[in-house]
Amino acid sequence: MAGAVATVLVILLVDPRWGGFALGGVLMIAAALRFAGYDGQLAVRSKKMDVITLTAFGFLLALTSLALYNNAFKAWLLSLLAG
Repeated sequence: MAGAVATVLVILLVDPRWGGFALGGVLMIAAALRFAGYDGQLAVRSKKMDVITLTAFGFLLALTSLALYNNAFKAWLLSLLAG
């Protein structure tokens, strides 16, 4: 939770690109911790669902933040998605 708060502050105060990348990293660290068995008091979903969701959101957020100001990477990514 502290990592998420710190990276949101980085997004707001410093740089959205690197703050978003760091927030994606924090989400992937949260997925690894959940996979390792750190459940916490609010573990109401299955471990598998939490790991998949956190990993997917973290990866997509990091990928999107990298494409935010990089036109060549954005064009390459869109060409992959276009088929």
